[in-house]
Amino acid sequence: MDYKAFNFDITNHIATITLSNSQKANALGEDFWTEFGEVFEGISQDPDVRVVIIASTGKHFTSGIDLGYLQSTMPPQDVDPARAMDKLRRHVKALQAPFEAIDNCRVPVLAAVQGGCFGAGVDLVSACDIRYVTTDAFFIIQEINIGMVADLGTLQRMPRQIPDGLMRELAYTGRKYKADEALATGYVTHMAENHDTLLQYVQDIAHQIAAQSPLAVSGTKEMIRHTRDHSVAAGLDYIAAWNAGMLSQQDVIKGAVAALSREKAEFDDLI
Repeated sequence: MDYKAFNFDITNHIATITLSNSQKANALGEDFWTEFGEVFEGISQDPDVRVVIIASTGKHFTSGIDLGYLQSTMPPQDVDPARAMDKLRRHVKALQAPFEAIDNCRVPVLAAVQGGCFGAGVDLVSACDIRYVTTDAFFIIQEINIGMVADLGTLQRMPRQIPDGLMRELAYTGRKYKADEALATGYVTHMAENHDTLLQYVQDIAHQIAAQSPLAVSGTKEMIRHTRDHSVAAGLDYIAAWNAGMLSQQDVIKGAVAALSREKAEFDDLI
């Protein structure tokens, strides 16, 4: 299927979503909010996909939500304020849904960020499993700079990814969070010299993930996500029940034989 807001490709078990509106610094307009949830629904149902890369084109990863689109979604001024605010609340929930789809996706999602990543872009990459950057990359929680509270996931996810005080500073000031600082404080995992080198590095990581048992990778993501939101004891109970029902003897044998023979195991797709 063709999309307007991004290019989409699946090759060698890797799905790549590439934002493609570089003329507007990849601003996230109406097409994005409609299509992004759709593409992730398809990914979660596609047994050929084992890992996802979200990348971008042009100088900046994304300038965030398209302000023209944002303005068009505001409720009219001449209606009952309570009804207007109910409509706005439901719209915010709809905008949260595409990033929830990243978090809930059954396979890992990797973000490759170059240049600026503003506002809703930070919500997007904070929902990803792993973030990688170029040396010129930076993140800005832009919402505070336009007089609003970030409402699409940054304030809920980022505190679990970086130190609390740093998170508060970024959220209160709206300053640049540059690539070297993001690497030093654990928000990103690797920093590359330029965009081409970054994409090659992220592709290499994606190939390593895709070579593993997709059942084991999917289960691992589920366990990490569950533990993030629950106690250690609850997480241990969950993994005990999960492996009691989901452990694949076929995959374990393939992996063990491959390790002993120093060969590469070939795992079946999910169904």
